[in-house]
Amino acid sequence: MPQLSCLTPIGEVTLSAEDDAIVALDWGRGRDQVPTPLLRAAVGQLQDYFDGVRTEFDLPLAPFGSAFQQRVWAALRAIPPGETRSYGDLARLLGSSARAIGQANGANPIPILIPCHRVVAAGGRIGGYSGGDGAPTKRVLLELERRARPNSDGPQADLPLHPAAGTTPP
Repeated sequence: MPQLSCLTPIGEVTLSAEDDAIVALDWGRGRDQVPTPLLRAAVGQLQDYFDGVRTEFDLPLAPFGSAFQQRVWAALRAIPPGETRSYGDLARLLGSSARAIGQANGANPIPILIPCHRVVAAGGRIGGYSGGDGAPTKRVLLELERRARPNSDGPQADLPLHPAAGTTPP
């Protein structure tokens, strides 16, 4: 499986591709460095993301998972950059439990590109994160998106963002 690694502000990450789609993003340096056109494009988009030039990705993604996980990951991709949703919000949207949403979120094989960092605990608490250094990595990603977001007033102290009361989840 071709892989390509790149250095980011949250550490080195490795993208993996199969059948012309990204199938994984892992922390650390991958063993098989094969700079395919797709992987080069993905690294370029990640660099743009971390430079604050882009907030969304335009890449073919093919995460392996159950039908339920696929539904959760699609809902994650619908959360606008710079915003968050709670596990409960997604549970109501998908007719599931917050625990099941958390398990699917934690099993996301393509973090950042499928923005599992945009899901927070009840009451807007930051919650956990399985990538990088955990919650500090999640805070960096949320702050990065907040700064890059159009109509953003720049950094603010009230991380994480959550839609105003009464708004509906994606």
